[in-house]
Amino acid sequence: MTSSTVLAARNISKRFGGVRALDAVTLEVRAGDVHCVAGENGCGKSTLIKIISGVESPDAGEIEIGGRTRSRMTPVDALRAGIQVIYQDFSLFPNLSVAENIALTPLIAHRRKLVNPRDVRTRAAAVVAELGVQLDIDAPVEELTVADRQLTAICRTLAEEARVIFMDEPTTALTRHEVQALFRVVQTLQERGVATIFVSHKLDEVLEISQHVTVMRNGAVVASGPVGEFDRVSLGRAMTGRDVRDLRDVPHFDQGAQPVLSVEALGLDGAFEDVTFDLKPGEILGITGLLGSGRSEIAEALFGTTPAQRGRVKVGDAEVKIRGVADAVAAGIGYVPSDRLTEGLFLDQSIADNVVAGSLDLHRARFGLLDGAHLRRTIDAFFSALRIKAPSVAAPIRSLSGGNQQRVVLAKWLARGPRVLILNSPTVGVDVGSKEEILDILRKEAGKGKGVIVISDDIPELVSVCHRVLVVRQGRIRQVIDGEHLTEGSILEGLNA
Repeated sequence: MTSSTVLAARNISKRFGGVRALDAVTLEVRAGDVHCVAGENGCGKSTLIKIISGVESPDAGEIEIGGRTRSRMTPVDALRAGIQVIYQDFSLFPNLSVAENIALTPLIAHRRKLVNPRDVRTRAAAVVAELGVQLDIDAPVEELTVADRQLTAICRTLAEEARVIFMDEPTTALTRHEVQALFRVVQTLQERGVATIFVSHKLDEVLEISQHVTVMRNGAVVASGPVGEFDRVSLGRAMTGRDVRDLRDVPHFDQGAQPVLSVEALGLDGAFEDVTFDLKPGEILGITGLLGSGRSEIAEALFGTTPAQRGRVKVGDAEVKIRGVADAVAAGIGYVPSDRLTEGLFLDQSIADNVVAGSLDLHRARFGLLDGAHLRRTIDAFFSALRIKAPSVAAPIRSLSGGNQQRVVLAKWLARGPRVLILNSPTVGVDVGSKEEILDILRKEAGKGKGVIVISDDIPELVSVCHRVLVVRQGRIRQVIDGEHLTEGSILEGLNA
């Protein structure tokens, strides 16, 4: 352990039953560095975090921090050593204020029995000012955006004098603009000498923010070194064990065909105005914009969750009035929401139940009874075609990885055979291998003649899969980028114009 190393985990191994979760994993982190631990879902990243933070005990190996070597950590050991973990759910108290979330935990950890509210606000305000972020310390956490909840969690770790902060998939629910704001906060942490372990599977973010990278696959470290030794190709290969495409790959479609969807002068007060575009059969259309631009509201209007107040919508040759979700579904429009866990799936139900949840009316036989044989054929067909990785169709949704959950949401809508499929952030929270497979599914569905709309701020994703991209700013379509002009640079320029 060198003088600049603040944390060293050596030869950490762990089994759960007969399953090997970690196999002699070694990780060294230096003060003030951003060290990315990258890997697909299930590679062992979360288990490693739990062992270092004392939640789990290793079967073998040792952890060295603060000049002391331990065969295992307890949560109290980890906190006293300055190790903090910001999980994806942030572990905040939603009914308490920002100030209370920041200051109360360290006060409780020091066994303070009486707490002065003025002292709480003073402590919280000092941390927020030191980090240089904008937070209303009196606001209830339950009213904050995802990005502000994350900032609250970071401020809490600083109030507890963290030396090492683990951020577990910190950008999963953030827009590109919010990601850049988070990176600025991470740079501030670096200046304070705080080491950040950035756990992610997003190639661009790993390469942008880190100084060192450790790549895990199947519970083992397969590559480690300075970030300059990696690029998207080598990093993707290390994470997946195969070459990951990094090229524009869009299916052919007939540009002279009649539109499958026509939108004219669509408007909703406070959200968007004069939205007009056509979507051809086989076309993949991207819609992007910064947070608050109106991009998601356009999708929600087309699906009827928040109907537009003005404008016309045609599906094929027929004009349709979309006053609610039932109207959109009846017109042949499907929608995969950005939050699959709360809006797209029944978590405690099986894969089978979720796949056919949206198409039971299409599986009825005589007298309105469900056709069991037809249901089984549909379930088995999509389970196989979308390569859902699970022991069987009886597995509960809650047990699946993010990528497989997203496949099930797709299967649910594809089972209805929609003419238009709208997807809001289709690869959020899925690893690089699953992301590639999901984008391939979209290409195949477009190849069958469906019109596909992808709402996203993942710029490489848009370039990879879309024929055209609409850039939305302040509720209006400000730019249409297509053909050879569709590049990451042109989209970024359009967003920031």
